[in-house]
Amino acid sequence: MAGDANPHLTTAQLAERTGLSAGTLRMWESRHGFPEPTRLAGGHRRYAEVDVDLVREVLALRDHGLSLAAAIERARERRRSSASSVFAGLRARRPDVAPTVLPKPAVLALSRAIEDEYCARAERGILIGSFQRERFYRASERRWRELARTAVLAVALADFAAPATPDAAPREVPIDRRHPLAREWAVVISAGQAQACLAAWEQPSQLDVPDHQRRFEVLWSFDPGVVSDALAVVADLLTDVDAETAARLGDRGGPAAPAPGAALAHGAALAQRMVGYLGEVLSSSASLA
Repeated sequence: MAGDANPHLTTAQLAERTGLSAGTLRMWESRHGFPEPTRLAGGHRRYAEVDVDLVREVLALRDHGLSLAAAIERARERRRSSASSVFAGLRARRPDVAPTVLPKPAVLALSRAIEDEYCARAERGILIGSFQRERFYRASERRWRELARTAVLAVALADFAAPATPDAAPREVPIDRRHPLAREWAVVISAGQAQACLAAWEQPSQLDVPDHQRRFEVLWSFDPGVVSDALAVVADLLTDVDAETAARLGDRGGPAAPAPGAALAHGAALAQRMVGYLGEVLSSSASLA
């Protein structure tokens, strides 16, 4: 936080802008190193406008149940992260996960394999889906309602007109069509042994391309560490959009990550399912040729 352009606010001014007392701000700094002021030659503290936003963010996250330490860490993570989408965030955090380019039917097959393996295991956990457009979600809504039955938290991201929390269904979070997330297809599942994620962004200039020929650059993994990073990216992205959901993701305790052997077993089962579903896609394509 320190080092931002034009740090001109005094402690009293920051306190007035955020509703905290100057003593509380100094206590936070002493115990948590937050916020981080610039020091003038005489030792006086000065803060930038971004510190106002970050303190307010911490307060909002605390209102949604996070501890002070967790809220401060979330604000710091968001400050460090410049990710504008799940794909971009994963590329930045996990350069070891190599992307590939696939047509839409293949991406759909991989997504369905991840979802079906989760459903088959009847695990309880977190389920996130990014659908680009509301009509794409509505086409899969019945399926996602079924997936959400055992979820601790299920969230659907799309260009919904308004947020909604329907009974026995994913929470609907609106995404502006101008946001990079609106070009993205993502599935993130963290539920006991079922750990998997997929993030795909649609390549540009495909307005006149038939739907089944639309191409996506895809990252996918069943490594629990990568899945944890994907959830952290989603939480960061939702901070400004849906603070309550972001806080729940950020404070996730949920099921413990599986042991390496269990993760490998789930990965093997998921890979077999993926191969089978991709085989069906290839067979359908061959019959149309």
